[in-house]
Amino acid sequence: MHKPIGAIAAGHPDTAAAAELILREGGNAFDAVVAAQLTAFVAEPVLTSPGGGGFLLAEKEDGMQTVYDFFVQTPLQKQPVSRVQFAPITADFGEARQEFHIGAGSVAAPGMVKGLFAIQRDLGTMPMTKLAEYAIALAKKGMTVNAFQSQIFDIIEPIYRSTDETLRIFGSRREPGRLIREGEILKLPELASFLEELAADGEELFYRGEIARTVVELCSELGGHLTEEDFHSYRVVKRNPLLLGFRKSRVSINPPPSSGGVLIAFALKLMEEMNSGDLQFGSVQHLALLASIQDMTHKAKLDAFVNSPYDNPAERLLDPGMLVDYKREIAGRMASFRGTTQISVADRHGNLASLTSSNGEGSGVMIPGTGVMLNNMLGEEDLNPGGFHNWQAGQRMTSMMAPAILKLPDGTRAALGSGGSNRIRSAMMQVLMNLAEFGLDPEVAVSSPRIHCEEGLLNIEAGFENRVVEKLARHYPDHKTWKEKTLFFGGVHVVSHGPNGYAGAGDERRGGVAGIV
Repeated sequence: MHKPIGAIAAGHPDTAAAAELILREGGNAFDAVVAAQLTAFVAEPVLTSPGGGGFLLAEKEDGMQTVYDFFVQTPLQKQPVSRVQFAPITADFGEARQEFHIGAGSVAAPGMVKGLFAIQRDLGTMPMTKLAEYAIALAKKGMTVNAFQSQIFDIIEPIYRSTDETLRIFGSRREPGRLIREGEILKLPELASFLEELAADGEELFYRGEIARTVVELCSELGGHLTEEDFHSYRVVKRNPLLLGFRKSRVSINPPPSSGGVLIAFALKLMEEMNSGDLQFGSVQHLALLASIQDMTHKAKLDAFVNSPYDNPAERLLDPGMLVDYKREIAGRMASFRGTTQISVADRHGNLASLTSSNGEGSGVMIPGTGVMLNNMLGEEDLNPGGFHNWQAGQRMTSMMAPAILKLPDGTRAALGSGGSNRIRSAMMQVLMNLAEFGLDPEVAVSSPRIHCEEGLLNIEAGFENRVVEKLARHYPDHKTWKEKTLFFGGVHVVSHGPNGYAGAGDERRGGVAGIV
């Protein structure tokens, strides 16, 4: 039996397989995470795209940590609302419905391609042509659509039926007029050719070459905001992570201007203030406190990111005085799906990589001849808290995406992150608590049921004891009990390495898989 050399957790078996192949061939965690992300464009096309953006939290073997911010940016020029293509669609989750906006007017400047090349250049050991091989081969030969991918195609069906181009690429061969179904083979030859050319020619193809010109022409024709200057001026931003202590552990997480990391930090600090450490997982006391903190975190988001002109939301939210105010309010009360995916990798050298990416739900606008759908971040209510069309030009957009690294007292280090729109913060908080507060192993920490509370509405996932749910429901008359585990509650993928070796967990809610290499 060979000695393990790493661990991988991701949202699709092929995404994980690409990372595994790179680790086995001598690449490091950062090579593996780039190869996995390139493959996710093929295997998880609804959730991520070269036309979107994301974040990587990297910890090198020497312990140095860096956040690579390659999320989308608001356009430098704003067209009149009357001239932009910006239409509502409804995503149907079965037990919940949510409105999003699509069209060329919903597209923000994409950062994904720049980000992957920056990671490969700074941290990788293998050329991009090598890292793209698995993704290109998969796109050419085709991928069997699994149950989860079929489900999310169904959820955002209006987007993928919005144009002849999207229906041509993602339409069912068995049932013409419908989107591709479970068990069918999805071949993406145009995406294969695009990735092949991109890997060989580099990022300038996308930002200064034919792709940029094509997107700008599309925006001009259809009614979008992007210009060539949006592509020419885009830069990857490297940041220090937000650091905080929780119990005897340390958490590193995505910092502002993204909101997810600081809101999770705020929630963890409130939990530490309110809980003496004697809560039992799944008890009424645990869930009632958790629900109240989640609800307060939504209010804190409004206070720090929308209603206040304060320019340092991390300093504001983590200020002891503000924590006391929220602690007092909680004590007095105690009587979007978004197309997002997560890849976590640990390697034998001690490197950790946590990469979260998103294309929103997709704008419905395809870059002709590439198989690439552009993002719809300007059409996301969560990302536009001041209202649609009120964004400031040339600004990095905020995000709930919160790749994180957790260091436990015994020396175990875990890399994790989640998809799940506004539920990212509650999913991540609960899994971090499960690991650091309750001492659960990654698989149990991820698979345990969750709650999500926002604006007084408590969502309770299936899996808690009936008596606990009944008592909790009395505290929250405005509640919803879900019949099964569902992607509504996020999709946290975790890998860890410590005294007990490697471990990993892929969240079943979002088709997750994990493996030890």
